[in-house]
Amino acid sequence: MSQKLKNRSFDFFVTFIVLLSVFICLVPFLYILSQSLSSNRAIISQLVTIYPIDFNIEAYKVVFTDNAMLYSLFYTVLLVIVYALLALTVTVLAAFALSRKRLKGKNVLLLLMVFTMYFSGGLIPDYMLVKDLYLLNTPYALVLPGMMSVFNMIILKTFFQNLPESLEEAAYIDGCNDLQILLKIMLPLSKPALATIALLYAVFRWNYFQDALFYITDQKLYTIQLKLYNVINISQQMAGENVNVNLPSEALKAASIIFGTVPILLVYPWLQKYFVSGITIGAIKG
Repeated sequence: MSQKLKNRSFDFFVTFIVLLSVFICLVPFLYILSQSLSSNRAIISQLVTIYPIDFNIEAYKVVFTDNAMLYSLFYTVLLVIVYALLALTVTVLAAFALSRKRLKGKNVLLLLMVFTMYFSGGLIPDYMLVKDLYLLNTPYALVLPGMMSVFNMIILKTFFQNLPESLEEAAYIDGCNDLQILLKIMLPLSKPALATIALLYAVFRWNYFQDALFYITDQKLYTIQLKLYNVINISQQMAGENVNVNLPSEALKAASIIFGTVPILLVYPWLQKYFVSGITIGAIKG
């Protein structure tokens, strides 16, 4: 009886911690959402908490009629898709090669890659390199420098190593080469890991704006996050013919933040079921 009571107490404690964590994570989002849907008077008077006061959607009307904001959204979605696919391809090829036991010098190559996780050339050398490669003010500056994450590669490499060697041996006996083994055996069996890596790359590219801040000056190439950065820090730039002069800048900022956050939130649930299994399976052994 006492053991059963202990189990229930532990379950209650875990449930409480999870619910508390969910609440802590939701409060900032609800606060921003409430601000974006509240009236001028409520925001100025600081009456808004986690629910709207004097509900209105004026801020969203401004955002959705801003052609520059819509263009940045669609451009960023396209950029994220292209980046995730290219980065996933490079990561798969590197992980597969380094997971082969017969690859000579793989430990040295892996050590050099891991070294870059802890030490980098620095911001100025990175900028000079991008400039010398004539990548400034091009989408390539947002794709090529971060083409592969060593962390993601190690996860996928470990996943490949955990697959039964008998499958590879049988494929070699049947006359398959390395590329055929990768395409016909490894990739179909690695869907959870691939979905995890794709999600990590997509979320990184969606949220990261510093490279666009440094490498992009053409407003046509602004990502949605860089656009939001400008909205939050220089709200006057959002003023125009379609902006209500009585609309507080905080409501417009909040609506812009929600506008830039919702797309990635809509994608995550579809891949979430693969995320945990991909991470845990890839961490069984090194």
